[in-house]
Amino acid sequence: MSFLELARSRRSVRSFSEKALKREDLELCVEAARHAPSACNSQPWKFIIIDDPGLKNKAGEECFGRPAGFNNFACSAPALIALVAEPVKFTSWAGGKAMGTDFRRIDLGIACSHFVLQARELGIGTCILGWFDEKKLRRLLSVPRGKKIELVIAAGYPRRPASGDKHLKEKEEILSCNAY
Repeated sequence: MSFLELARSRRSVRSFSEKALKREDLELCVEAARHAPSACNSQPWKFIIIDDPGLKNKAGEECFGRPAGFNNFACSAPALIALVAEPVKFTSWAGGKAMGTDFRRIDLGIACSHFVLQARELGIGTCILGWFDEKKLRRLLSVPRGKKIELVIAAGYPRRPASGDKHLKEKEEILSCNAY
C-alpha cells in the first residue's frame, strides 16, 4: 500500500471487535512513532500501552465517563495508549517561546500520527482522544507530578470495515501557492 493509500484509508474507529491485540503490534506502532520528527530532536513523548484488561476497563470507566461520556466507546477498545508530554530540549523550548508556538504539542501530534498510520497498516483501528479525565488517568498510570497526558489513542480491530468517504475540504480550500 502506498503512503497516500494508507493516509486515505485511515479512519477514526469507534466500534471495536473483542479480538485481542498483540503487544508486539502495539510496540511496532510505538516504534513508528519513535521515528517521528520533533523540534531540536527533543522527542518529548512517552507512550503507555494499557492492555491489561482490568486496568484498561478501570481506566475506561473512570476516565471516559462524565463529562467525557461521548468518548465512552473507548471502554470497548482492547487497548488504550496514553501519550505523555515529556520535557523538551532548551533550544526547542526557547524557540517556542520566541515564536509563540508550543512545539512539544506539535511534536506529540506528529508522533501520534505516525502511531495511527502504522496501526492502520497492521489492520488496527484507532481513535485519537483529547477529552478524558486526565487527572484520574494520571493517577491510575502512576504518571509523575508535573507531567501531562495530552492524548489517548483507543486501539483495536474494527468491528466492521470503514465505509464511505471522509468529509474533506476540497484541495482548493486548503492550498495556495506563493501567497495566501
